[in-house]
Amino acid sequence: MKTFQIVRPDEGIREALTDKINNLTKPKGSLGTLEELALQIGLVQQTLCPTLKKPQNIIFAADHGIVEEGVSLSPKEVTWQQISNFLHGGAGVNFLCRQHGFTLKIVDAGVDYDLPYEKGIINMKVRKGTRSYLHEAAMTEEEMDLCIERGAEVVRMCHEEGSNVLSFGEMGIANTSSSSLWMSCFTGIDLAQCVGAGSGLNQTGIRHKYEVLKQSLDNYRGDGSARDIIRYFGGLEMVMAVGAMLQAAELKKLILVDGFIMTNCLLAASRLYPEVVSYAIFGHCGDESGHKLVLDAMGARPLLHLGLRLGEGTGAICAYPIVDSAVRMINEMDNFAHASITKYF
Repeated sequence: MKTFQIVRPDEGIREALTDKINNLTKPKGSLGTLEELALQIGLVQQTLCPTLKKPQNIIFAADHGIVEEGVSLSPKEVTWQQISNFLHGGAGVNFLCRQHGFTLKIVDAGVDYDLPYEKGIINMKVRKGTRSYLHEAAMTEEEMDLCIERGAEVVRMCHEEGSNVLSFGEMGIANTSSSSLWMSCFTGIDLAQCVGAGSGLNQTGIRHKYEVLKQSLDNYRGDGSARDIIRYFGGLEMVMAVGAMLQAAELKKLILVDGFIMTNCLLAASRLYPEVVSYAIFGHCGDESGHKLVLDAMGARPLLHLGLRLGEGTGAICAYPIVDSAVRMINEMDNFAHASITKYF
């Protein structure tokens, strides 16, 4: 598997960053989370004057073999149909990208459909959907390695285009099932607390979904390592997102984390390289059952609580203006000495 050189940001600049933030013309700590974000971004970029350049949202799309077990309200074909909607600019993620100046990249990680790549979809297809992990591993070692490398390759494209802040989204019917299994395996939280409605299951549907996932977990005979759990229960688009996040951290980019699925991708990435968390900003806590629990397990503090559960990167992009405000705060506010204002804290 591809290896990454990910290190926590050098703490040597922390004191200077803290001093600059504390001496802006405001009571110390009065801008709360904006101050915390400014400190984090300054540490990541190793500068007292951080910037946000050419933000991009990358959607990884793929199908899941477990969908055949009736774990999702939506049929499998919705995956490719929604990609068509992305291309036409009519999805939730499209208006948010337009609003906040994000470039949108759509990546085929493993959709079970022949997509029109000439329309701008990035072809990174590893196979047409995963196998059903009720019966066998979702992917082979080789397929997992390809996903990691190809996710990283997409981020390198963004790097060459000058982006230093990336959000990640996903499209793949039944991917909340894989996320629930990763969450339970990596946090120790009981699977029943990790399983939710996904795209809209009722209580009977949620119970059936839980039973299928519980049986899948009971059938697992792997070695229990992070790598094996990722491979056995993961989606192609999810593993590709893991590779993308790891590459983003190696390149010292800000990672805007979206909802339940992308939070679990960051969780999985952190089980391979714990340092990746230093580069992550958690956009929101959504309505999918388990999202708050996994955020709490990671010690993450999401910026927004808007009841979102769409995915696609929408929650991360919604949070971007707050990140922008933090950068503007540290760069544009005057300080007490220059403004000839007596410190009032």
